[in-house]
Amino acid sequence: MKITILDGYPLNPGDLSWEYLENYGDVTIHERTKVAEIADRAADATAILTNKVPLDADVLKQLPDLKYIGVLATGYNIIDVEYAKEQGIVVTNVPGYSTQSVAQLTFALLLELCHHVQRHSDRVKEGKWSQSPDFSFWDYPLMELSGKTMGIIGFGDIGRQVADIATAFGMQVVAQSRTETDQSHRSNFRWLGLDELLEQSDVVSLHCPLTPQTQGLINADTLSKMKPNAFLLNTSRGPLVEEESLAAALNAGKLAGAGVDVLAMEPPHADNPLIAAKKCLVTPHIAWATKEARARLMGTVEENLKAFLAGQPVNVVNP
Repeated sequence: MKITILDGYPLNPGDLSWEYLENYGDVTIHERTKVAEIADRAADATAILTNKVPLDADVLKQLPDLKYIGVLATGYNIIDVEYAKEQGIVVTNVPGYSTQSVAQLTFALLLELCHHVQRHSDRVKEGKWSQSPDFSFWDYPLMELSGKTMGIIGFGDIGRQVADIATAFGMQVVAQSRTETDQSHRSNFRWLGLDELLEQSDVVSLHCPLTPQTQGLINADTLSKMKPNAFLLNTSRGPLVEEESLAAALNAGKLAGAGVDVLAMEPPHADNPLIAAKKCLVTPHIAWATKEARARLMGTVEENLKAFLAGQPVNVVNP
């Protein structure tokens, strides 16, 4: 079997190993692949592994030997799964590998908004503390999370992990989700509708999937319902947020701050409005990318491939 990896670099820039794949076939690894290069690079591949290189029907028609697509991520919107199913191509993904890492970055963004750790460290190195007449020096506002309300939109594995951490900080938790599961074990928890959640939350954190219904969920109208001293966090999907509207709210002082790890286009154009927006932290889609999370991902990639070859595929997204 020939296995072709179209864009291996984001998952493994060199600190992990692809050697295990050699147990299953002849492996070719490309760091990055343009759409125009797919048909040539994967011409006789039986299995393709891809992270963000799209495989639509037009591309798949050019790959007659293809039987398996392993998505090196949880989201699989880059694949025409219906056409793949028609052609008997099994498509799998990797769910759940980054839950802890994404929740951790969510709070890294939030704590930076609360304490401005990097900015204060920079001030110390600039000599501001040395020049201060007082033993304690700060020139950005500081905020305590205890007693504040964390609003979580989307309450899957990551949303629940965020709720657990928020609880450890002494926060109240409210959530909105398509499915309201039993959370009676949480004494600090309430289900709310979207409008109520936006109105009552001191922090709103997005953890819902990107669907036609959630695209642009955060827009001028929904932002207007938030408290002016509230924070917005997005470590889910960039298109959940209308970026112009969020930038306008931040620049007008209608929101206290935002932290985003994802943007509508990645990598972004240099003139993306959030990059220059006031009180907006932007990290380059790194929540998933801890070495531990990537190692878990790679382990599941192997299990998916092994199960497919055994005739009992798992994590199939086009059954």
